[in-house]
Amino acid sequence: MNPAIPMTRVRLLAACAAAALLAAPRPSPAQQAGMTSGPAAPNTLTAAERSAGWRLLFDGKTTAGWRGFKQDSVPPGWRVVDGALTRVDAASDIITREKFRNFELTLEWNVAAGGNSGIFYRGSEDDDAIYWNAPEMQVLDDAEHADGKSRLTAAGALYDLYPSPAGVVKPAGQWNQVGIVVKGKHVEHWLNGVKVVEYDLGSPDWQAKLKASKFAGHPHFGRNPTGYIGLQDHGDRVAYRNIKIRVLP
Repeated sequence: MNPAIPMTRVRLLAACAAAALLAAPRPSPAQQAGMTSGPAAPNTLTAAERSAGWRLLFDGKTTAGWRGFKQDSVPPGWRVVDGALTRVDAASDIITREKFRNFELTLEWNVAAGGNSGIFYRGSEDDDAIYWNAPEMQVLDDAEHADGKSRLTAAGALYDLYPSPAGVVKPAGQWNQVGIVVKGKHVEHWLNGVKVVEYDLGSPDWQAKLKASKFAGHPHFGRNPTGYIGLQDHGDRVAYRNIKIRVLP
């Protein structure tokens, strides 16, 4: 050690470095899984992800494992384009054929300029639309769509209930990385490596926000203990890829 540097200064620098490490955002679940073997090609799994229990919900080539909401097959407005599950024409929302209770979900989305879509979870077919019962992580071009003017309806938000911070979403035409963690009543939304929403279903805070939302009069909203994962057709072009899930106990 340089004797010219006082011990108190050294200790102060060490303390600042430790605090910075603690304050740094932790990697999202999928990032942690893939760290040891590097990124995989689109719509594939790394060895670390396979070992950790991840599996694909989209193979990059077909619409296998999906169907339209209250339909037996995927409507033709959804197609596989350049390795992405893409809404290219008028269709409907699509859902997984399987239901999931506790899970970690990761995917990437790319929306057209001014575009709007969403990712539903624990959805059911009890209502005439999935959004009346399934919480939705908003997919949006914040810069060009009117919903981007409110953080409650901006990209990453739990639509109309929990806001997301500004400055995290990438512009239209670029791929955004999503992580959604659902375990029991606890839910997290991740966007581009940043945790943007965290809440507990049924908590007093949830109940207050639900009462103030457009979903207040819908008895099934947020109450399904298990359900489908869905992708929204909101009338705009949107593409999804690298759709992966890991079931949790």
